[in-house]
Amino acid sequence: MIALPIDDALPDVRAALGQQGLCVLQAPPGAGKTTRVPLDLLASGLITGRIVMLEPRRLAARAAAERMAETLGEAVGVTVGYRIRGEAKVSAATRIEVVTEGILTRMIQGDAELPGIGCLIFDEFHERSLNADLGLALALEIRGALRPDLALVVMSATLDAGPVAELMGAPVVTSEGRAFPVDTRWLGRAVDATMRLEGAVAGLVRQAVAETAGGVLVFLPGEGEIRRVAALLGDLDCDIRPLFGAMDFAAQRAALGPALRRKIVLATAIAETSLTIPDIRVVVDAGRARRARFDPSSGMSRLVTERVTKAEAEQRRGRAGRVAPGVCYRLWTKGEEGALAAYPPPEIQAADLAGLALELAAWGSDTLPFLTAPPAPALAEARALLAGLGALEGGRITAHGRVLAGLPLHPRLAHMLTVAGDAAAPLAALLAERDPLRGAPVDLTLRLAAIRDGRRFAADHPFVPHAGTVERIRMEAKRLARGRMGAALSVGQMAALAYPDRVGLRRKGDAPRWVLSGGKGVAMAPGDPMAGARLIVVTDTDGDAREAMVRQAVMITEAELRAVHGAGFQWQDVCAWSRREGRVTQRRQECYGALVLSDQHWEAPGDAVARAALDGVRDLGLPWTPAARRLRARLELARGGGGEWPDCSDAGLMAALEDWLLPHLARVRTTADIRALDLTAALQGRLTWDQSRLLDALVPAHFETPLGRRVPIDYDGAHPAIEVRLQEMFGVTRHPVVGVQPLRITLLSPARAPLQVTQDLPGFWAASYADVRKDMRGQYPRHPWPEDPTVAEPTVRAKPRGT
Repeated sequence: MIALPIDDALPDVRAALGQQGLCVLQAPPGAGKTTRVPLDLLASGLITGRIVMLEPRRLAARAAAERMAETLGEAVGVTVGYRIRGEAKVSAATRIEVVTEGILTRMIQGDAELPGIGCLIFDEFHERSLNADLGLALALEIRGALRPDLALVVMSATLDAGPVAELMGAPVVTSEGRAFPVDTRWLGRAVDATMRLEGAVAGLVRQAVAETAGGVLVFLPGEGEIRRVAALLGDLDCDIRPLFGAMDFAAQRAALGPALRRKIVLATAIAETSLTIPDIRVVVDAGRARRARFDPSSGMSRLVTERVTKAEAEQRRGRAGRVAPGVCYRLWTKGEEGALAAYPPPEIQAADLAGLALELAAWGSDTLPFLTAPPAPALAEARALLAGLGALEGGRITAHGRVLAGLPLHPRLAHMLTVAGDAAAPLAALLAERDPLRGAPVDLTLRLAAIRDGRRFAADHPFVPHAGTVERIRMEAKRLARGRMGAALSVGQMAALAYPDRVGLRRKGDAPRWVLSGGKGVAMAPGDPMAGARLIVVTDTDGDAREAMVRQAVMITEAELRAVHGAGFQWQDVCAWSRREGRVTQRRQECYGALVLSDQHWEAPGDAVARAALDGVRDLGLPWTPAARRLRARLELARGGGGEWPDCSDAGLMAALEDWLLPHLARVRTTADIRALDLTAALQGRLTWDQSRLLDALVPAHFETPLGRRVPIDYDGAHPAIEVRLQEMFGVTRHPVVGVQPLRITLLSPARAPLQVTQDLPGFWAASYADVRKDMRGQYPRHPWPEDPTVAEPTVRAKPRGT
C-alpha cells in the first residue's frame, strides 16, 4: 500500500476514539483521510458495528467507496458499499458504508438508536452543508442520550477545528504535510473589469498548458461557464472534459478516468472534495464560487456567484499536489488575496430552512447542539410555510408532516406529491432539477411535454431539451411514483399546491407584471406567450430582490385555484389610507393572500375612517395653521418653565397622535381635508380647565392694546413678539412683558409697513421717535404725530379731510 501523509496521524485518531470516542481530524488536501481512516478503523477492531461515512456529494461517495473496495481487492458492495439517493450497493457483509448526508438523517429519524452502527465519520465537514450540520447535531444528541458508545469523527481539510472540537468536547488530531509540493502562481496585475470571466480563464489555461506538463483541473462556478470555456479551448490538442453535479454518472466517470491526450478537466466545486483525478498536475482557479442564497421575506432562493474564500482556494490548490509536484494558477493577484474571506459561510446561514424545520419537528426538538444556530427569521418563515402546507399545527408535526418528512423531496414538492399522487411525480422531479429547456418560454407544460416525448417535442418546437437533464428527470419521476392515488389535478393546481405563496395576479397595465400571493412582485419578458395571463403559479425566478424575473411558471384559472385552496379565500373589509390615491379607501375585497380577486365599495364605520385618516396624517405630516402654531409655541414655552404640560414637540405629538387628534378626524377623507385641518381645538383639548387658565396667565395668546384690541402674540422666535401700528401705542409708558420677557414690538406705519422694532418702548419714545415723526409727517399728514407721544391719546383713525 502506498504511504500517504495521513498514515502518521492514524494512531492518534485511534487513541482519541479509544479514550473518548470522539475526534476532530484536520488534514490538508491530498493527505488521504477519506480512504485511509475508515479502513484503518475497520482493521483496528476498535469499532463494533458498521462504520458510516458521510460525503457531501454523490460522486465523491461513489468514488470513495470504489477506491476503498479496490484497496481491499473487492467489488463495491462487499466490505465497502455506498448508498446515495436512488442507488445503493451494500450487502449483509458490508462493514463500511459511504452515504450522502441526507441518507444519515433518514436513518436517524427511522431509528434514533442507530442499531448496528458503531461509528459515524463526517468527511469534508469544512463545506458546512446544512445536512452535515444537522447530522452532527443529531449524532451528538443521540450519543449524549441514547448511545454513549457511538464513535464520532469529524474530518476536514480547511476547517477552523477549534469551534467544532469545543462543541463536541473532542481532541483535535492534525496531519501535517501534503503528498507533493505545489507552486502557486498569481497574476501580475488584476483582470480588466470589462473582460468576461470565461475569456480570462481560457487565457490562463492556455498559459498553464504552455508552461507545464500533466493534466489540468480548472475550477469554474457553474455549468454555463464550463461550456463557454470549453468552446474557447476547442482548438487545443487536449481532451476537454466537463465535470459538474448535473452530469450523469457515466460522464462524471469519464472526467475522472485516463485520457489518450493531455487532459483538461473543467469542473465546478464538485472537484474540491475527496476526489483524486489521475494525472492532474496543474490547477487553474477562476476564483469564483456559486452559492444558494435564500431570502426569507420572499420565500425564494437564488444562486449568486461570489469570490472564493481562502479556505476554498487552499482546497482547490491541494488538488494539484495529489499525485505529483504541481502548479496552481490563480486568476487574481497576490495583493487581492488579502481581501478574500477566510471561510465560506455555513449553508445554514443562507439556505432555505423548510427541510430543516420539518426535520426538527419530526425529531421533536429544536434545541439541538448546532455548530451554527439557524437564523431565527428564516426558521420562522420556514415554519410558516410548513403550517400552510399542513405539516405543522401549533408548532408540532402533523401526520401529514411525517409523511412529507419521509419523502426525499423539499416539503413543498412532497406536499404536492402526497396530495396529487403519482400524477405529480414528473412535475416534482422537474421542479427538483435544473431547467431542461433553458432559453425557452416560461411555461412548465412545455417542459413536461419534452419529458413525456422528447422526439415529438423536438419535431414541434424549436427548443432543444438538455438530454441528460431530461433523462435524470424521467428516472427520478419513476423513483417517486410508488402507486400513490391522488386527486385529478391540472399542472397549475399541482404547482399551486407546492407554491401557495407564489400564485401571481397580473397587475393593471400593459407590462407583464404580477403580484404574488406572498406579497412580492415578479415580471416576465414581454414577448413570452404567457405574458397576458391573469393568474399564474411561479415556480422559479432569477431571485432579484426588487422585482424578480419569472423563469418557470404555469397558468391557472380562478376556479382551479379555488378548488385546491378554497380555504385560503377570505372576504375582508378594508378601510385604509391610500398614499397613491391620497384618500381613505373603503373596500370590501375577496383575497387570496396578497391577491385581491374581487373588489367593491364599502361604507366603513366612522371610527375606522378616522383611524385610516390618522395614517394619512402620519404620511403627510401635521398641518400647521398660524393659530395652531402659536398655541403649540405657547405650550412648549410653558413646559420649558416646569410643571405638568403635554409634550407638543414634533416627536411627542406624533407619538400621542391617537390620543389627541383621532376624535377630530370623523369627517376627514382626503389629502385636502387633512391640509385644511386646524389643530388649535385639538391641542386645546389636551389641557384641563386649570391648565388653560394658567397658560393664559403665564403665556397669554394676545396682547391687549390701549384701545382694547387683541393682537396675537407670536412665540416662534427667541422672544414673544407682536406687530401693532405706532399710533395705537400712544400713551404707553411701560414696556409690555410676558412673564419676565419683554415683548418684541414691531411698530407699523399707517400702511402697516415696519418702522421700528423695539424691546424698550419708553426708550424709543425718548430717542428714536423724533426722527420717525419727522419722516412720517410728510407721508401721512392726516395721521397724528404728536411731539410727546407719552401723553397723546392712542388711535387708529386718520383726521378727516380738510382738517
